[in-house]
Amino acid sequence: MVSKKDKEIEAIGIVNEALSGLAEDEAARVLQWAADRFNVRDIKKKSGGSEGGNVTLATFLKQTKSKSSQVKRFLATAEWLHRSGKEALTTRDVSSALDKNRQNKLSNPADCLNKNVTKGFCEKRTGGQFYVTDEGRKSLGINDG
Repeated sequence: MVSKKDKEIEAIGIVNEALSGLAEDEAARVLQWAADRFNVRDIKKKSGGSEGGNVTLATFLKQTKSKSSQVKRFLATAEWLHRSGKEALTTRDVSSALDKNRQNKLSNPADCLNKNVTKGFCEKRTGGQFYVTDEGRKSLGINDG
């Protein structure tokens, strides 16, 4: 008799084998299809979560056209982190997320934050924390907050 856990491990092996030869964007499309097909959009949040919701940081930066500008990349990364449930952010959170996800580093994260604050895209809190404003989300083409 095969246990549920054995079936889960077998499925993980099949998915791993199927995705291992694909480019990142191809694998992302396959996983997106699977999430839609099996109605597991919020699976990361349900299972304790990982950063960024349902897309990789690279995909999110591409979707928001935020790869070329450091200030916009900072903002998009902060929003990506927010989507994982992180309410109050620090510049270190943003820098760490970029590093951990193998994205280009920011030369001066504090300056990027200040420029986003000046534009009204971020709002500072006490203790060096900040959050992305609705205007910031709109500037990224995101209106669902």
